[in-house]
Amino acid sequence: MIETQKLWQPLAQQLVIPHDEASYQKMVIWLDRLIDEVGENEQHPLASLMDIIGVLIEYYENEQIPELEV
Repeated sequence: MIETQKLWQPLAQQLVIPHDEASYQKMVIWLDRLIDEVGENEQHPLASLMDIIGVLIEYYENEQIPELEV
C-alpha cells in the first residue's frame, strides 16, 4: 500500500472526477494529448490511463450535458 500511495501522490490533483467545466476541459485536453501519443496501440503503457480518462469525461458528459431530444 505504501508504494501505491507514493505513485498516487503525483497524480492525485490531476486524475479527478470533473465536476465543473474547467476540470472537464482539463481532462479533454489531457485525453487529446494521450490520443496523440497512444493512438490505437492497446499495448502502449499509457493506454489504460487513456481509458480511465475517457470514462471520467463520459461521466461528466452524462451528468452535465443534456441530451438532445429527437
